Amino acid sequence: MTDFFADFIDAVKTVPLIRYALLAGIVSSLTFGVVGSLVVVRQIGYVASAIAHSILGGIGASVYYSRVYDLPWLTPMLGAIAAALLSVAVIGWATLKFKEREDTIIGAIWAAGMAAGLLFLHYAPGKAVNLESFIFGNILLTSKSDVIATLILGVIVMSLVALFYHKLVAVSFDEEFAGLRGVSSKAYYFLLLTLTALSVVLMVRVAGLILSQALLILPAATASRFSRSLWAIMAGAVVITALANTAGLALSYQYDIPTGPFIVFLAVVFYALSFLLRRKRA
Repeated sequence: MTDFFADFIDAVKTVPLIRYALLAGIVSSLTFGVVGSLVVVRQIGYVASAIAHSILGGIGASVYYSRVYDLPWLTPMLGAIAAALLSVAVIGWATLKFKEREDTIIGAIWAAGMAAGLLFLHYAPGKAVNLESFIFGNILLTSKSDVIATLILGVIVMSLVALFYHKLVAVSFDEEFAGLRGVSSKAYYFLLLTLTALSVVLMVRVAGLILSQALLILPAATASRFSRSLWAIMAGAVVITALANTAGLALSYQYDIPTGPFIVFLAVVFYALSFLLRRKRA
């Protein structure tokens, strides 16, 4: 066990890819834990899933147009952010205007984003894009610029949560009561969707489009089994996410396991263990 930790620490010191992956995982854990707690409490996990899948359209479009029109600044992350925010606008509007068809519209956005992304990537000139890195994630491809982008995006998300914390809590727990107190539930619902979208973009590198919603939801769901206080759920979710990211990276490095899926697998294990621990406490 001592040799295991020594080898991983040595890899963090000497291998830039491992070091950047670890930094990105730790930095993003704060965002995932906090926003994931709001998503779990508000019960909009299905919306997070739709946003996660729809951003493939933005990634595909960014790759296509950057190659066709020689736009090196048009990165996949910018495309993902644009697609995520567009999905938020459409989902928010559709949810408020056509509530009885909410699930159908969200499913359509989910499918349309995936289909558009695959078409853009198919017709993009040049070298074929490695779809697996986007769909399943590969935190080991994290660069220094990715860490900086993750930090900046995380600071933006956390600043918005801190600024509107009490109103977000009110809307998440009791939307009708918040409306009676003069809080615009529609505006803060859009804000929550926006925070979710930005968090999903952050997760694409770690866990990919398919598994990202699991990493957003499972740690918060695990923490919520032991507390009803939102701040405690957030703190627990941050710790669980950081633990899953760090342990998943270390174990996958040591045993040559796909990192993103293994990180999510650990999050699933923690969630399963929460049932056993909760039963023993009861």
